[in-house]
Amino acid sequence: MDLSGSDQRPRTNSTRREILQVGYSGLLGVGLSALPRFGVAAPASRVSTTPKSVILVFLTGGPSHIDMFDMKPDAPDEVRGEFQPIATRTSGLGICEHLPLLASRSNKYALVQSLAHGDNRHFASTHHFLTGQKQIVETQESREAWPCYAAALDYLRPREDGIPSGVHLPVHLTEGPLTWPGQHGGFLGPRHDPWQIRRDPNAADFHVEGLRLMSGVDQSRLESRRALLDQINRQQQGLDALATSGRLRGNQEQAFSILTSSGISRAFDLESEPVSIRDQYGRHTFGQSLLLARRLVQAGVPIVQANMGNAQTWDTHGDGFSRLKNGLLPPLDQAVAALLDDLEATGLIDETLVMVLGEFGRTPKISLPPQANAGLQPGRDHWAGCFSGLFVGAGVRGGQVIGRSDQIGAYPTTTPFTPDDVGATVFHMLGIEPEAEIRDRLGRPAQLNRGQVMQSLWTG
Repeated sequence: MDLSGSDQRPRTNSTRREILQVGYSGLLGVGLSALPRFGVAAPASRVSTTPKSVILVFLTGGPSHIDMFDMKPDAPDEVRGEFQPIATRTSGLGICEHLPLLASRSNKYALVQSLAHGDNRHFASTHHFLTGQKQIVETQESREAWPCYAAALDYLRPREDGIPSGVHLPVHLTEGPLTWPGQHGGFLGPRHDPWQIRRDPNAADFHVEGLRLMSGVDQSRLESRRALLDQINRQQQGLDALATSGRLRGNQEQAFSILTSSGISRAFDLESEPVSIRDQYGRHTFGQSLLLARRLVQAGVPIVQANMGNAQTWDTHGDGFSRLKNGLLPPLDQAVAALLDDLEATGLIDETLVMVLGEFGRTPKISLPPQANAGLQPGRDHWAGCFSGLFVGAGVRGGQVIGRSDQIGAYPTTTPFTPDDVGATVFHMLGIEPEAEIRDRLGRPAQLNRGQVMQSLWTG
């Protein structure tokens, strides 16, 4: 569901049905296009754990594990890079000097240094990590693709309380005409799409169309509008099939459910946060996106995907060290550290799993950028043979390093964890058995996930 704040569909001549839809939504102060889609409930899966929330902090484009969480200071010059490791609160672990706040909090998280899957393509790797299922044929977003985590959750455990099963923010991963796969309901259909926010939470005028009351509409006026709407509904019942089908009425009820619920609409009101908390996260897109993620989880959203950049932001083929040092690592360090502190302060840490990772890492050997980018300084290329991920909360045992890589960070020296395993872990946290059955639009069954839950996050 796209909550971009603007309707980019081509304008056509309005039919009476469209006029009715616009008229009714205007009475509510909310657009129908911003409401959850109703679908037929699917059979519930077996619950393996008390359901918890998941925040996926996605470093889109593939962050350099060697320059962040798996540094190799004793490797040759062409491998170790420009940055120095600094001590952490975890014995034997040093991480990048440009991540000092995370270094001082390493006792809170588990660092996995043995993620791997072997596919260096952006599309396929992104899809794999955002769905927990390998993409058979590399393609951009498609309704034939595997559903994202939130969509699968919505299919298996639908809800009608006005709270979405998932929210993706603050961008939809696109580049020009290309849209990265794994971001919506795929073959489950659009009714299971997560809400998609396409606005910068750090913008001075941040709001989400359809989820805030119109200017001057308070709670009492909203109830008055509801009474008026009920009268209009009774008068319009015989006008056309729409009025008698109940579909529009259902959407109206959902609108009121959202606007009068205890938290989902207010979750987007970042101005209500204390200034000190907003400053702690950082007055930048990374920081305010993670603050919004915390507020959404607090309001009851079970899974939030916070994209740290758009599509290939962490794709540092050229000017890699400069981009990391000056543009990417400092705001990420501040934002993630603030999120960990805030989850503890609000008591959400035990009920929320936070994962910080990208679709792959970067090559051990530093390289010059492609000839087309002549003049740029060196960087690193795609590398899915080995990379790192940070996991915290929901009972994860902090202060541990799980898995190891070889002397240059090229391959794991321990049993690797795959995106399938990450997916199994996500579903386990959401209270869904990875072996659950889902069905496509033709009714064909498929197993949700074939990975293994990453039990060592809890057992060490």
